[in-house]
Amino acid sequence: MNYTYILKCADGTFYCGWTNCLEKRVKAHNAGTGAKYTKPRRPVTLVYYEEFETKKEAMSREAAVKRMTRSQKEKLIARGSDEGTGSQEQKKAVPFPEEKEPPECFMLRRRTS
Repeated sequence: MNYTYILKCADGTFYCGWTNCLEKRVKAHNAGTGAKYTKPRRPVTLVYYEEFETKKEAMSREAAVKRMTRSQKEKLIARGSDEGTGSQEQKKAVPFPEEKEPPECFMLRRRTS
């Protein structure tokens, strides 16, 4: 599974990214190894994510979210989906309550060839 996600930084700003392992990525952001933008803005909180079957879909959605205004992102987070995109069936949009744990990620095997 691939994810597009939005983090809320300690300074109140939002950060959007994509990953194939949500739990590991959020931990990396909070450890200071996730992204240059989030490193000085820790701790970060996962406030929203969407699930996709392919990396291409997740990356495309990330680009679309990054083009949104802050107000549009706030509405997206509050609603849990962005009605009207025509792709609602292809994704699972989830507002992320703070008391809920992120989905567990599967360990990826490294190639040893």
